[in-house]
Amino acid sequence: MAAAANIEWTVSASDGEARAGLLRTRRSVIETPVFMPVGTQGTVKGVRFEWLEDEIDAKIILGNTYHLWIRPGHELIRELGGLHKFTSWNRSLLTDSGGFQVFSLSDLRSISEDGVEFRSHLDGDKMFMSPEVSMEIQAALGSEIVMVLDECPPGDAGVEATRKSLEMTARWAVRSKKRFVELQGAGTETGFVEPSGIEGGVLSGEQALFGIVQGAGHLDLRAESLKRTAEIGFDGYAIGGLSVGEKKATMYEVIENTAPAMPADAPRYLMGVGTPEDLIESVSRGVDMFDCVMPTRNGRTGGVFTSEGDLNIRNANFAKDESPIDERCPCSVCARYSRAYLRHLYRCKEILAATLISHHNLSFFCGTMTNARSAILAGKFKGYRAEFLERRKEGASGS
Repeated sequence: MAAAANIEWTVSASDGEARAGLLRTRRSVIETPVFMPVGTQGTVKGVRFEWLEDEIDAKIILGNTYHLWIRPGHELIRELGGLHKFTSWNRSLLTDSGGFQVFSLSDLRSISEDGVEFRSHLDGDKMFMSPEVSMEIQAALGSEIVMVLDECPPGDAGVEATRKSLEMTARWAVRSKKRFVELQGAGTETGFVEPSGIEGGVLSGEQALFGIVQGAGHLDLRAESLKRTAEIGFDGYAIGGLSVGEKKATMYEVIENTAPAMPADAPRYLMGVGTPEDLIESVSRGVDMFDCVMPTRNGRTGGVFTSEGDLNIRNANFAKDESPIDERCPCSVCARYSRAYLRHLYRCKEILAATLISHHNLSFFCGTMTNARSAILAGKFKGYRAEFLERRKEGASGS
């Protein structure tokens, strides 16, 4: 068991490398493996928090440091009581460091030992992100889990470029932790505490910090990054820099060689990945936590994830289809609405179409992790994995 100021982690059962665990924060008890819906700008696109809480039962969602820093600004959010109060989300939050967005959204940037100077993707204003700045923003936001600032190289980066990035990430991790510890110990003197009207307490002093393992597709550099990150010591560990252009086989190889080697007494988080198949394959390799924008991003364009493969609800063959999206899905969308009706909504450009599909997709992703956990606890994960993947494959080939 690993305990920190804001989390407690226990492994309830293992089945091969797959793990079922409990992650306790001051706001939630999170059963793992878990899929975390992405709430980039303080909202999970198109889906009300009531639905996430009461039906989908998401215990933790993500917020994005970069986007919330630019708009509406972390100082405003802090003044209004932190991200929980500002958004009315009272369960757990994980905030990413903002580094990926700095590198991916800004064409004009300059990376130095101090940090990254760049221009806002909104208005072109010059901005500066450092490990210390990222920690300060995330303290103001008040998330339960904070991510260190890292540099994310492209998936096909060569050895020299990857090593340079790895070295920078390791040095930034040390600085991130130093500033994080300072903020957590400063209490009300930092001005990052005392939100009014929120049960559970404070914005700093109760956060946990996760380190990030980089190294692109180079297994030796991944192992080195993991060793150096573990030596610094964090409350949890993440695999970053995947699903950024590398081949699928490379991604799985990195996960297979990295996740089982991560500290067993801390949660393991795979950042920004991926499809339902990716989640199940990664659980089988020892990963506990996931996030991805796909459920809502695909949902906005009619992309539907089901237990029998993926659908494009806009296709003409659904025009008279009275069946639900997924016969196996217990969500309220599948209980009430037909494929024909959803196709009609998309053709009419009705906002409700994106909302309903996004709702179902999130239910499917979160439910898949719940089912995987049950299989692990029962010692039947191998069979569950094989059946899940085969059903999805057969459905895709027949669609």
